[in-house]
Amino acid sequence: MKKIVALVLAAMMIVAVFASCGNSGETTSSGSADSGSTASSAESGTGFNVDVADFGEEKGATLKVWGPDAYVKLLKKQCDAFTKKFPDKGIKINVVAQGEDTAATNMLSDADAAADVFGFASDQLSRLVSAGVIAPVATKYAEAITASNLEAAVSASTLQNPKTKEDTLYAFPETGNGYYLVYDKSVVSDKDAGSLEAILADCKKAGKKFIMDAGNGYYSCVFAFTGGLKIDGLEDDGLTQKFNDYDEKQVVATLKAFSKLMHDYSGTFTSLDVANIASGFVSTGKKKSVCGAGIDGNWNSTPDQEALGDNFGATKLPTIEVNGKAQQMISMYGYKMIGVNNASKYPRTAQILAYYLSSEECQTQRCAELGWSPTNNTVVESDVAKKNVAISALVAQSEFSVAQVNIAQTFWDPMGNLGNKLIAEDTNPDKYDFTKLFKDTVSNIKDE
Repeated sequence: MKKIVALVLAAMMIVAVFASCGNSGETTSSGSADSGSTASSAESGTGFNVDVADFGEEKGATLKVWGPDAYVKLLKKQCDAFTKKFPDKGIKINVVAQGEDTAATNMLSDADAAADVFGFASDQLSRLVSAGVIAPVATKYAEAITASNLEAAVSASTLQNPKTKEDTLYAFPETGNGYYLVYDKSVVSDKDAGSLEAILADCKKAGKKFIMDAGNGYYSCVFAFTGGLKIDGLEDDGLTQKFNDYDEKQVVATLKAFSKLMHDYSGTFTSLDVANIASGFVSTGKKKSVCGAGIDGNWNSTPDQEALGDNFGATKLPTIEVNGKAQQMISMYGYKMIGVNNASKYPRTAQILAYYLSSEECQTQRCAELGWSPTNNTVVESDVAKKNVAISALVAQSEFSVAQVNIAQTFWDPMGNLGNKLIAEDTNPDKYDFTKLFKDTVSNIKDE
């Protein structure tokens, strides 16, 4: 529980970190890639400190790397750049599209056939560590990662080693991961973007949709989180979700407020996959845009900006009125990480590649080309990050979020069902039993 509290507090301080980044704490780790060499790096000044001796006897390594669709093109470029840094090693890298949300499931199903280096979401780390399929970060790189990345990102990448019982860095932080409000400024004004009621009124007036994936537990948790529910780690069995001490009446009142607003703006408030937001913003020739605003992730910031141009707007999630009081919408906030397969035939080369992909150089490229929020302290302080409207929106929302760590696999479907019930046509907000819905949701999360 202490770690969850620390993560939430750390996330809330990211805004301050943008003004002044501090050094992160100590992390103990071990791994086969550690050569113990202290020679000068050929990459001095880039935050990528590797010696040729770190490869040991490995040569001619063939690695498989997983990354999401939106990242594949840039990931291939970065992997090519990596092989050119060590031409004598004869390294070959095969980049395969694989979403971070299902990476752990695929790793656990067949680690021998899985990627050597893979991207994944922070809530999956405990499963990977428990199953022993992810290798600890080599000591040399763990020290560098700890010193050069946001404390919250390092903490989220750290778990107790099942064998040594010591806190161990198991992953290389890659990017902050969350969602925020994105809107068409020709439809929603900057002022109105602060209120869900005003946003929906603006969208309805313009004949546009407000899009949120209300049936996806990753987004629909907002409905309960806004009412005060928070995840609080796992029970001792490592499987059952724990929750904080919440006010049930407040959570239920908030669920009712969301449902009523959804029904009052039926046809405007639309539950669709987030991919429909960027495509919905596009206007070409006779085809007019259909989306006025939505709740989207930072991984889609580039297509959103390309679709809207000068009309691109992004900010933290808005407030919603609950019992006459404006209540800030609370999201889930986590990290995307890079892991190394414990079954890799080339563990040293895989560790070095993962270290490179999490480096200042690669984080800068992802920030500039994809709009991914950095975790590297230097990149956080750079103009490429500070001047990015989408990243600023994500940072602002991180202050109003629940940490995406230690989440039971049973959390997602019941929470998605909650969202579907709130927006369903046959749900009458004035008569529906939201108390039973909420109790059933918590019960299903704990008992499935």
